[in-house]
Amino acid sequence: MNWLLDLSPDEWNAVRLSIKVATVAMLVSLPIGIAVALLLARGRFWGKTLLNGIVHLPLILPPVVTGYLLLLAFGRRGPAGAFFADYFGLVFSFRWTGAALACGVMGFPLMVRAIRLSIETVDRRLEAAAGTLGANPFWVFATITLPLILPGMIAGAILSFAKAMGEFGATITFVSNIPNETQTLPSAIYTFTQVPGGDEGALRLTLISIVISMTALIASEVLARRVGRRMDIE
Repeated sequence: MNWLLDLSPDEWNAVRLSIKVATVAMLVSLPIGIAVALLLARGRFWGKTLLNGIVHLPLILPPVVTGYLLLLAFGRRGPAGAFFADYFGLVFSFRWTGAALACGVMGFPLMVRAIRLSIETVDRRLEAAAGTLGANPFWVFATITLPLILPGMIAGAILSFAKAMGEFGATITFVSNIPNETQTLPSAIYTFTQVPGGDEGALRLTLISIVISMTALIASEVLARRVGRRMDIE
């Protein structure tokens, strides 16, 4: 593990920024992902197929296209970007917040799909029984549905985190590759591959990226199994 000690300050900053961006993207996306997954799993409304297509669009669009669309919408002159900047002082373009937004958008379909599949496996009779005992819909969701879909929520959150850790195309298109501000691990690896003698740095950061992503996926599996066993016992 001595190779870890050889990381330069800029490399450490890229590692820390990637973890920060991926964590923020995951946490902000989670409540929205639960709501959208619930809507797609249980809702019956006109335009449901269209909404499902929009949610999954980042999976099939080239990441550069997604990044460019984000730049148009959330850039300084974009409608959403100008709104957030004027009323909340929140700037996305060429900031780490924009990197978090891009990563969140790219990982959102994976999160929604995992949570939606969990919701669709819930026995509706359990919810109906709670409803007949006088529980309101919110209480039924909080005490019955939410615990049952917890494994899917964990899996979706970790998949979103892992996707965010590896996101490159949308991020570099939307927020560029600014050291200590928007330069995440993939961007730093790309930078190393473009300079003479950068192979060693690229390899170090590649190994770190693999370790972080694999740790996240293993943690997701372990947590989901533990939650599943606990619910079986109860």
